[in-house]
Amino acid sequence: VVAQSSFLPPCEPINETVSVEKEGCPKCLVFQTSICSGHCLTKEPVYKSPFSNVYQHVCTYRDVRYETVRLPDCPPGVDPHITYPVALSCDCSLCTMDTSDCTIESLQPDFCMSQREHFPAY
Repeated sequence: VVAQSSFLPPCEPINETVSVEKEGCPKCLVFQTSICSGHCLTKEPVYKSPFSNVYQHVCTYRDVRYETVRLPDCPPGVDPHITYPVALSCDCSLCTMDTSDCTIESLQPDFCMSQREHFPAY
């Protein structure tokens, strides 16, 4: 069975509000950047076996540029800099858990545990 709908947005870079925060720094920085988002073709076997593996593809980064921001009000001794990926292009591929959040339900990209401070959009 193949599930894909023509009205679902394709996997591509989009502008999104995200947040970054760091232990030891009192404020969370919220800003606009480019992330990968959209739908990928998925397949589910009709006959399932405990011996067969099903690998689902997700919308993830293909080409990235890294940028660095400075968190405000970090105390002396705490590095205030955070480096994050900016999506240049996206691809439907297997999820890499060390660089992506592949959970079914995750926190929103602009979720902050600490006080929010907005940074101008790039």
